[in-house]
Amino acid sequence: MFVLVNLKTYPCDPVAVAEAVRDVDESTDARLAVAPQATHLERVADTGAETWAQHVDPIDHGSNTGQTLAESVADAGAVGTLLNHSERRLKLADIDGAVRAAEHAGLETVVCANNPAQIGAAAALGPDAVAVEPPELIGTGTPVSQADPDIVEDAVDAAQHVDRDVSVLCGAGISTGDDVVAAGDLGSEGVLLASGVAKADDPTAALEDLVEPL
Repeated sequence: MFVLVNLKTYPCDPVAVAEAVRDVDESTDARLAVAPQATHLERVADTGAETWAQHVDPIDHGSNTGQTLAESVADAGAVGTLLNHSERRLKLADIDGAVRAAEHAGLETVVCANNPAQIGAAAALGPDAVAVEPPELIGTGTPVSQADPDIVEDAVDAAQHVDRDVSVLCGAGISTGDDVVAAGDLGSEGVLLASGVAKADDPTAALEDLVEPL
């Protein structure tokens, strides 16, 4: 299972969370990674934790003020990037361009989507993985695997129908090890989560709880 912790812009210590991710990753068969803000990428990567960006833009070097270049993200130490998170939506053509930009920079890609129909469309763009995240459940503590397990199963079916090489993750409301197990039982190969770790008083304990049942 792949556990990707999105720090969003939460007021946490990104280095401390990254160190927790690194340490717990070394003690489990699960794969753990962390996605800090762009300005924190290099410091987080320096901890040795697997580091992902939260976003890259569909651009090349040039006149792109205020945008995030995939090559710069890779140079900072990131190995992958999220795309089209519900808090950073993109048009389909821009998702396609961002996937291509990330691939050119050697970054893995996870494209987020709201529902199985969007998952199928995202999978057709050829990312490494897609992630189904109903936005109404994000940050609620109620996992999608519990609120509507059919969404996860249908998302897996939609992606596999388009491209069997595209992995499916699920997110929204993931906070416990039981949530991670339930996601796997529904066909997901990993989970996205944020507040369950980023807002935890003890990120290491929160991560250990997530992977303990695996």
